[in-house]
Amino acid sequence: MGFNSLEFIFLFLPGFLGCYYLFPPSRRNMVLALGSMVFYVIGTWRHPWWIVLLAAEVMLTWATGLILPRFQAKKRLLSAGLVLLFGILLLFKYLGLLGVGVALPLGISFYTFQMAAYLIDVTRGQVEPVRRPWDYLAGILMFPKLLSGPLMPAGELRSQLVRRRYSLEGFDRGLREFIVGLSMKVLLADRVGGLWSQVQTIGFESISTPMAWLGLAGYCFQLYFDFWGYSRMAVGLGHMLGFSLPRNFDHPYAARTMTDFWRRWHITLGAWFRDYVYIPMGGSRQGMPRTILNLLVVWLLTGIWHGSTWNFLLWGLLIFLLIALEKLGLGPFLERHRRVARVYMLLAIPLTWLLFAVPDVGQIGIYLTRLFPFFGGGIAVNRGDFLRYGKQFGLFLVLGFLLSSPWPERIWVRIRSSAVGTAVCLLLFWVAVYYMSVSVNDPFMYFSF
Repeated sequence: MGFNSLEFIFLFLPGFLGCYYLFPPSRRNMVLALGSMVFYVIGTWRHPWWIVLLAAEVMLTWATGLILPRFQAKKRLLSAGLVLLFGILLLFKYLGLLGVGVALPLGISFYTFQMAAYLIDVTRGQVEPVRRPWDYLAGILMFPKLLSGPLMPAGELRSQLVRRRYSLEGFDRGLREFIVGLSMKVLLADRVGGLWSQVQTIGFESISTPMAWLGLAGYCFQLYFDFWGYSRMAVGLGHMLGFSLPRNFDHPYAARTMTDFWRRWHITLGAWFRDYVYIPMGGSRQGMPRTILNLLVVWLLTGIWHGSTWNFLLWGLLIFLLIALEKLGLGPFLERHRRVARVYMLLAIPLTWLLFAVPDVGQIGIYLTRLFPFFGGGIAVNRGDFLRYGKQFGLFLVLGFLLSSPWPERIWVRIRSSAVGTAVCLLLFWVAVYYMSVSVNDPFMYFSF
């Protein structure tokens, strides 16, 4: 049951909100925990072991958090907890390499990181252990962020569980944010994603060079608006419940360097790796060689976190290489030559996403020969595909390009609470509902990571 389903919008969400606000604030963490359990069970009832696994990890980490401050060998207990959490995550992610067909439990990559951050922060003394089980359950299982984030620092999450602000203004803002995110997913990401699906159906061997670039642009916009749409829906739901969830995107396609891009894309995941991997290894404080090594470790782990196939490892290595080059002098050059920076990013963004999108390394090679036919790929047989699919998907590509820049967001912030903003929200909502009712709803792409 995704946020983009009619069942969630018209059944689960109204029922949950009614129960949530029926109880006094002192009982709302309990209602949130129970409602989030129901949400997860509805989405995973065909896989009961996923439910058992999540319940076991939640109770184990809650108990470990209580014991840690009084335990003499804190680091040993922390290490044991982290080995268990990440061991289970890696086991499910990489069993496929051994020929064992086991589906990845829904949300495991995100709730594992959330629990690990809590244990680390308790060990560091940065946050007090959560003593009431309902509070801990509500923080970890909170359905707006359970499946794909955003990840929250343990201290910030704990403070909001203890005290948060409820207001009609906040609820209204959250509702509008939810509608905008829903529209991004249903009206843009799912529509432009059809272009990449068509490219895959045709076959990489048979597409022309213009079509290869067109299809890759479609994938770039699909991934962006799918995940940004989900994140905005999560933030909106948080506002409706009195929480302030962190922003996960800051117009990354407007970045001029890959370093800047990854400060803007999936911000909370980047912050997690910064706080719990990069800085503990020394960050950038121990000279350039050590900085480069730390970046290599971070990006290898980021690739491993996303998937078990070789393409994700190559993806992480390519991003590391680009960021390392920027650290070594390319970055300042690009800052001084903005036109060169634009061309650089127009090549770097789609090429890194190509490695992300195609799991077969051999197929990546074929696609590269279509993108750059002077390497010997030849001319594809279907020369008319560019015009045909350009007409079909051109409007969505233009919208994706325009909405990737910061200025539409600035305009929206000014008008969202006005009568015009209300009319836009109503229009977007009912058009999205129409499309959800007449077509198959694509799951959010990050559910598979």
